[in-house]
Amino acid sequence: MPAILARKLGMTQRFLEDGRVERVTVLEAGPCPVVAVRSNDIDGYEAVQLAFGAAKEKALTKAELGHLKKAGAPPMRTLVEFRDEAGQLTVGDEVTVEAFEVGQKLKISGDSKGKGFQGTIKRHRFNAGPKSHGSHNVRAPGSIGASATPSRVLPGRAMPGQMGARRVTQRGLTVVELLPEHNLMLVRGAVPGPKGSTVEVRTDA
Repeated sequence: MPAILARKLGMTQRFLEDGRVERVTVLEAGPCPVVAVRSNDIDGYEAVQLAFGAAKEKALTKAELGHLKKAGAPPMRTLVEFRDEAGQLTVGDEVTVEAFEVGQKLKISGDSKGKGFQGTIKRHRFNAGPKSHGSHNVRAPGSIGASATPSRVLPGRAMPGQMGARRVTQRGLTVVELLPEHNLMLVRGAVPGPKGSTVEVRTDA
């Protein structure tokens, strides 16, 4: 079950032989050096740690630089552990898009686009109120609690607040094309996050 870190470059479309149009997301996947391998005997769990994204030395701490140097890797910005993905990988190996196959099902995790502070209509898809005859409840959420009992707003109420900028995992995506010479992976469907964001790509069993 391979896994890799990738950068979302954006979306485009492919024209199939029968004339249909296929929407795909372009990912710059790897190469990701293996910088650590966790084992049950030492760490209590099995995982492989991958690095991705070139960075300047001054952007990293001495501890991070020493950790990467010990694995023979250059300064890299992102370190992520993938559990149950170790397989035959060892420190110093490199994971590329060649570890995947066309037609393989994926699940991709990333931080969704942040949309700032939003009201209940946009954030929770509430219905708007009447827009005529002097209505003062056009986009207001309405009643959020009783006055006498319990005399407070109960936790968990759908209310205005921060929208987006949270971890999202999209399942059921499919690899439609691999371009190993350019470290590119084309995936059918939409991937969480804005352009340029880093995502975690796993096979979806």
